[in-house]
Amino acid sequence: MVDATNWVTGQPATQYLRIGYFGSSTGAAAALIGAVELPNIVAAVVSRGGRPDLAGEALPKVKAPTLLIVGGNDDVVIGLNEEAYAQLSCEKELKIVPGATHLFEEPGTLERVAQLASEWFKAKLQPQVLVQSR
Repeated sequence: MVDATNWVTGQPATQYLRIGYFGSSTGAAAALIGAVELPNIVAAVVSRGGRPDLAGEALPKVKAPTLLIVGGNDDVVIGLNEEAYAQLSCEKELKIVPGATHLFEEPGTLERVAQLASEWFKAKLQPQVLVQSR
């Protein structure tokens, strides 16, 4: 993720875009670790049915606002996300999608994930406005 991000931010057409990471399952840990490695570049993280606990010691170092989304019927992963949530010191939210299992295969549940993630990214990836004082 870090190499891909460095490539994207090195391209003239994309160098000024704000970067958000989306990870599911074990990819959530990769997204969180990548956010720690690039704290001035990664502006938001979303984890879907993820294993943020696998980020281990990186969790308290995450600066990017982080949204954890878990299925309401995914008891084990809910617990793991609650533990990871407690270790995050950044802006954070934990959302439970009622009736969803780990893969969000139930009708409407993946659409709910898309809605939550897009709202998070829309809010957190807004261009930064620099204000100059005189």
